[in-house]
Amino acid sequence: MNKPSPEERDAPRPDAARREQAATLDERASLFERDFLPGSEHGFRNTFYRLAFHHDSPAERNFDLWLILAILASVGVVMLDSVPSFKARWHEALYAAEWFFTVLFTIEYGLRLWAVKRPLRYATSFFGIIDLLAFLPTYLSLLFIGSNYLVVVRVLRLLRVFRVLKLVEYSSEAGMLVGALLRSRRKIFVFICTLVTIVIIFGALMYVIEGPEHGFTSIPTAMYWAVVTMATVGFGDIAPATPLGRLITSILILIGYSIIAVPTGIYTAELASSLRPKRRTARCVECGLTEHEADAWHCRRCGRGLPHTEADD
Repeated sequence: MNKPSPEERDAPRPDAARREQAATLDERASLFERDFLPGSEHGFRNTFYRLAFHHDSPAERNFDLWLILAILASVGVVMLDSVPSFKARWHEALYAAEWFFTVLFTIEYGLRLWAVKRPLRYATSFFGIIDLLAFLPTYLSLLFIGSNYLVVVRVLRLLRVFRVLKLVEYSSEAGMLVGALLRSRRKIFVFICTLVTIVIIFGALMYVIEGPEHGFTSIPTAMYWAVVTMATVGFGDIAPATPLGRLITSILILIGYSIIAVPTGIYTAELASSLRPKRRTARCVECGLTEHEADAWHCRRCGRGLPHTEADD
């Protein structure tokens, strides 16, 4: 039998090359499209991996559909338990059903961690965190009364329906929206800091001008009033009584109207930049035009061939 040469031994195997390519593409995938490598190539571990993370065969799709039904049923149980009439009559049954779904989702989460090659990567991913939040509030209710109603966040697990139904274009668009939000985070952070500064200043002013006798019992209470006023909500639980306080209130309302659209404009500009088609920068030696279509080889104004650049390689 001929032994393989050193070059053949060092060459990557086809399966390994495919897995490496899939991992590279996965890093570039959007928030809702990332995949995870299996922890084993055979056995029950691989079988459950395909059931939980693939959506091609009838068995895999049926697993996802049953999971969606369980999510909807568990959210319905929590909602019914918050209705006094249902809670008085069916509380024990609803409580037992809630713990049944909690144990079910806990086992499913543990199996998902066991089935993937890198459990920590899945646990810190978007869907991994959502899966954890699906059962964590029920356990927290043993320590904090009322926190069990927070399990309605399970409804976020229905985002998996985009992958189950193969609506990849929708998940790509969702990834584009999230990406635009992340890219504009610094500008939005500066905007929020500006808002906090305005709230603190106007809250302190109203505390000094109006005082406790008009409901402004502290600076934090006055800051609450400033937030409500600047958002143009106006609950009416705290209102200025002095002429100077009403003048400041009017100014704050005008400020609120002036800046309420700022974060929307920041986000919209970033999203428009993402949707804008990419341009190729190359100066035409004939007419001097610098911006062209990404795949252009000739100037769109005069038709002369464009010079070759390193970016074209």
